[in-house]
Amino acid sequence: MLKPFRKLNGTFSEVKMDKVPMCRLVSGDLLRTLMKRTGTGARITVRDLAAAVQVPNGTIGALTTGAQRFLPEDKGKRIASTIGVDYLILFVPCERAGRTLVDIREAVSA
Repeated sequence: MLKPFRKLNGTFSEVKMDKVPMCRLVSGDLLRTLMKRTGTGARITVRDLAAAVQVPNGTIGALTTGAQRFLPEDKGKRIASTIGVDYLILFVPCERAGRTLVDIREAVSA
């Protein structure tokens, strides 16, 4: 039964995926702290943030506990915007392959 699956999908090297920009959360503690007092001064729960950003509750929960550190850049930007902080306060841009960190100082000085 596995053979037709392999034949249908091919090997991983044959699969072409668009490069999705990724980012890394600076700190789960920082995210939890900022959720206690957002840019409007109000508190936001994990469920409310997940609904506003349109991600599963588990994604936000995993970010706050440190179980998950990486996510697509667009989701990171939506999280930061919903909380009311700049994107770079919470997240560090990364490359998809190997999760290599981008040196922001070099990008800014260029």
